[in-house]
Amino acid sequence: MILRWMPRLIIGLLLLPITAGLVLALLPAFGYLPVLGGVHFTLQHWYDLLLVPGIWRSIGVSYFSGLLTTLVALTVVFCFLAGFSGSRFDRWIRRLISPLLSVPHAAAAFGLAFLITPAGLIARWISPALSGWQRPPDLMIGQDAWGLSLMAGLMVKEIPFLLLMAFAALPQVNPGQSVMLARSLGYRPRLAWFKVVAPRLYPLIRLPVYAVLAYASSTVDVAMILGPNLPPTLSVQVVAWFNDPDLGTRFLASAGAIAQLLVTLSLLLTWWLLEQATTVVFSLWVARGGRHRGERLIGLFGSGSMALAVAVAALALLSLALNSFAGLWRFPAAWPDSVGLDNWLRAAPSLLGPIRTTLLIACVATLIATALALAALEREQRLGGRPAWALWLLYLPLLVPQVAFLSGITVASVFFSAAPEWWLVMLGHLLFVLPYVFLTLSEAYRRLDPRWSHVAHALGASANAVFWRVRLPLLLAPVLTALALGLAISISQYLPTQLLGAGRISTVTTEAVALSSGGDRRLIGVWALVQALLPMLGFIVALVLPRLLWRNRRGMRGVH
Repeated sequence: MILRWMPRLIIGLLLLPITAGLVLALLPAFGYLPVLGGVHFTLQHWYDLLLVPGIWRSIGVSYFSGLLTTLVALTVVFCFLAGFSGSRFDRWIRRLISPLLSVPHAAAAFGLAFLITPAGLIARWISPALSGWQRPPDLMIGQDAWGLSLMAGLMVKEIPFLLLMAFAALPQVNPGQSVMLARSLGYRPRLAWFKVVAPRLYPLIRLPVYAVLAYASSTVDVAMILGPNLPPTLSVQVVAWFNDPDLGTRFLASAGAIAQLLVTLSLLLTWWLLEQATTVVFSLWVARGGRHRGERLIGLFGSGSMALAVAVAALALLSLALNSFAGLWRFPAAWPDSVGLDNWLRAAPSLLGPIRTTLLIACVATLIATALALAALEREQRLGGRPAWALWLLYLPLLVPQVAFLSGITVASVFFSAAPEWWLVMLGHLLFVLPYVFLTLSEAYRRLDPRWSHVAHALGASANAVFWRVRLPLLLAPVLTALALGLAISISQYLPTQLLGAGRISTVTTEAVALSSGGDRRLIGVWALVQALLPMLGFIVALVLPRLLWRNRRGMRGVH
């Protein structure tokens, strides 16, 4: 009986807070917030927003960072898949996907900043022999006005995400057989992949692509680390207004949050129009029947860009580790003069509290999300494998800018005088953990061979016994992977913690981002490395535990 209501419960948990948050952000944007004296609707706050210095530049950087990040990341993924599906390079990249995805956006952004800034690792390695620099150059690299560093930091994370989504969808389009058929007509393999596989693959990953668009255009933590400062991106400016001690700025902040929603919606509309134009151009390209031109370019771009993305991610983590253990490190020395644990010992007393809070919130949110996802999927299996039609709404928290609806929830907390508590932050994390956990588990759950359950039922096992004694043990590896991903998503959440916790709930992520305004690279390195290592521990457990438990049952280490 309880299982029947699971899809509705999940949709309610996602839809109600987002809808209420948007409404409660919309009303103050037009002047109505009685608790702060706003009892009449007005457009004054929108006029004030348009008069903020640099606001149009903030909007432009937010818009184009989302558009260009997604466009480049998707192109890299498709060119890589076209040239290297099934190759040794492909298998190597598949092994690196989980470690790359486990690194939070903020940690990756800090690592990239330590890598590319004028006093970063790259400048040190080429100085003075290649560059001639004896001191850091006066170059605007990192937090540049055009948001190029911001886009680079986002690409480092979004390329692995889109690649993982593509890997999950590829079996549904049977790429090997399709490419073989096209090659029999004289097409080169990479062109064949683009002409017969890409048109069927893209619709399967369209929603993840839209999620990347929404996130890249409205990110806060990455924009605070790598984005421009004067003016900042729109989402960062909105958060600054919400954190202003003058509560009157809440009206301006609400108008900014709705403006961010409009920016993201316009970006999604632009992308949809690009899809329609690409469909026409692609049809003409296929009709021309070219079988050779562009083959080498696809291969070079696919291999070079993917190798560059992986190398940048690895060097970013190396730069975090070096800075966290470095002692004295003068420019242009390529390596620190000394390394040790002094930075870690100095940071240890302040690390323990945020780590404990981070793990408490992440574990509770992930366990609840996993239980809800398993219950909904089990209900689906017992009804003959028919998924609930409304479960596409799982993508809603990923498509709506966080700042838009979380700002409304923050307004509600002010209205009800609700004190910030860890459980409120946990519920905010649950909104983002649940979609990822469900989407991770759903593919494995639906692919599980139903004959195992049929045999168990034939032996007299009840439906509950089949779940606990047959289906769950067989799905141990996917469940642990979903748990690890849920922990990683929760640990990386900055904005829900900052807004719902009113700045009083300290996690590793909020503390690390707060340090971004300071200049102590070694302390930042410690906090960012801790933030990167915590999710990795979850993925290590997910990888090792099934091998230990099923060491004598090799077939139960995966999904069959």
